[in-house]
Amino acid sequence: MDSPSSKQEFKPYIPANKIIDEFTFKALFFGSICGIIFGASTVYLALKAGLTVSASIPISVIAIFIGKKLFKTTILENNIIQTTGSAGETIAGGVVFTLPGFLFLSAGLGGTSIGTPYFTYITIFILSVLGGTLGTLFMIPLRKSLIVGEHETLPYPEGTACASVLIAGEKGGDIAKTAFAGVFFAMIYAFIQQVLHIIALTPTWVSEKTNRFLPSATINADITPEYMGLGYIIGPRISGILCAGGVLAWMGIIPLISTLVPESTIALQLVKLGYLKSLHIAGGTAGWNPAVGHFQDLPKAIYQAYIRQIGAGTVAAGGFISLIKTMPTLVSSLKESIGSLKKVAVEKTVLRTDQDLSFKTVIIGSILLIVLMVILPQIPSHGGILGKILLGILVIVFGFLFVTVSSRIVGIIGTSSNPISGMTIATVMGTCLIFIALGMVGKLYEPMVLVVGGMICIAAANAGGTSQDLKTGYLVGATPKYQQLALFIGAIVSSLVIGLTLQILDHPTRAMLQKGILHGIGSETYPAPQGTLMATLIKGFLSFNLDWQYVLVGVILAITMELCAINALNFAIGVYLPLSTTLPIFGGGLIKAFAERKNPQKEKKMENDDLSSGSLYATGLIAGGALAGVIIAFLMANDSINDILERISFKAFLTQHLGLPIYSLIGLISFIGMGIILYIQARKKIEI
Repeated sequence: MDSPSSKQEFKPYIPANKIIDEFTFKALFFGSICGIIFGASTVYLALKAGLTVSASIPISVIAIFIGKKLFKTTILENNIIQTTGSAGETIAGGVVFTLPGFLFLSAGLGGTSIGTPYFTYITIFILSVLGGTLGTLFMIPLRKSLIVGEHETLPYPEGTACASVLIAGEKGGDIAKTAFAGVFFAMIYAFIQQVLHIIALTPTWVSEKTNRFLPSATINADITPEYMGLGYIIGPRISGILCAGGVLAWMGIIPLISTLVPESTIALQLVKLGYLKSLHIAGGTAGWNPAVGHFQDLPKAIYQAYIRQIGAGTVAAGGFISLIKTMPTLVSSLKESIGSLKKVAVEKTVLRTDQDLSFKTVIIGSILLIVLMVILPQIPSHGGILGKILLGILVIVFGFLFVTVSSRIVGIIGTSSNPISGMTIATVMGTCLIFIALGMVGKLYEPMVLVVGGMICIAAANAGGTSQDLKTGYLVGATPKYQQLALFIGAIVSSLVIGLTLQILDHPTRAMLQKGILHGIGSETYPAPQGTLMATLIKGFLSFNLDWQYVLVGVILAITMELCAINALNFAIGVYLPLSTTLPIFGGGLIKAFAERKNPQKEKKMENDDLSSGSLYATGLIAGGALAGVIIAFLMANDSINDILERISFKAFLTQHLGLPIYSLIGLISFIGMGIILYIQARKKIEI
């Protein structure tokens, strides 16, 4: 697709004066199904890895393969399919990065988090819909300024790639089979690994505490298809930085602490944080034994006691640094946005490709949002109606601010690199400071702050995705108002399953209950790093009891990385997450590095790298692995089905006859084999 000269009038693929099927029931229905699927899989992936990837490109591929070939959809209908469906991924990411924080706020009367009563399906659904709607709402007046007015300066990489996919499909390019091959392989691999347990899930090596050279060090990896695919998509640079954070934590800081700090002191810290009931009671996820004064899993105990707080400080500082670096963009975005609002009042739209929803929609929608926040009982408030009005005003003010900056940032660096965490941290800190100034301090106000932070995170995430969708529509010749309506529909439909998925994944398995774990979210399986970070910050600010000595170590780490010209936020996520998550992601990044090194055209930067065979297959691995993980988690939530799954598991048989080392080796060989297949796919040329 040729880039028009700045002196030429831009002409979309479908001319403005041409009318073809676009906003149809089949497009909305198919797009809603995609939104449900990718919304659920994004919840699963974000809880485990703390990262998400754009769903727009795989949905575009699916729209071509199924929509165009089976239902004879037009290119504009396919665009509506990907627009409706992509809302699920962006909203799910915003939800997962914040709302699980309800589970980790200060303890109430019963010993559980004061936010637990708000971690319900209906509350999550309401906040998802309101936050998602807010992100799309504020993008209505910004479209002409950012998407149209800065067409030459803001490329919106995912949006441009999606347009290329849709146009290639219209011209007959066959790109879908590569992505679907990845999906099918990942689902079969996941079935063998997570249902039959023939392939080990997490090969692990842990050194003894008495080791003279490297005590209590851990090397482990969750060798799953989605992590392999994710590493390939983000590349060796980012995946390497993520892994570096994990290596420092699990191979450096934890061994050092195990040498210097007595286990009883570590246990006292876990009691303070709520991981242990008492120093004299056995249990906890790390297996504390008061009789001998030792942990069954010392590295995990140190991770929970210290590394998580150090990691929280690193993530907070990394996000804030990212926000500071984009401050010039923020200021210019606000100026452009104010200017675009003035133009809306005088310009008359006549072309089909210029038809946005009325600005009255934005005004009425904003007022309605505040009213709903006041009247809905599911919205927490400790200050009565005035407190809820304050929440509504803060959401509108912070919402417009960060929707604007989010749209402009993703226009330059893409959705996957959008510093949503930094914007949310800034929102949480700003809200906390306003609450403190008004005397609204203490744990009863914590859920209110999280509501503001959660809705802004969802709105900013959805605004980034919406911007990419509107860019795609601008390039292919879509009608903006139909895309905006499709985004509203996608937000509502995908929110129906996002809350349900969170509830299912939070349901503890039998093994978790035996360890005293009452919530799946926050456990080793679903660590939810950003959600726990938000809760830590809110508790620390409003209760004035943040463990600053550990948090500031993380802050210094982030500053050090930034001074070394390393992205602090990526490194911070690696420090916070278990090494078992970041190490296999780095494996996927290495596959991409080898594939590109062997590519004879490596010096030539591909305009549409997302359309390469390797990227499409890796996207399929992510979608297939995450989807299989969601399905298996849903099945395991039922005790009867879980019993059946345990009976067909080969893990006990294989470990008994082969031994755990050989069983783990089989898993490692299988993961390497999957990497070889991905490498072979990456070396293939694809016809587009």
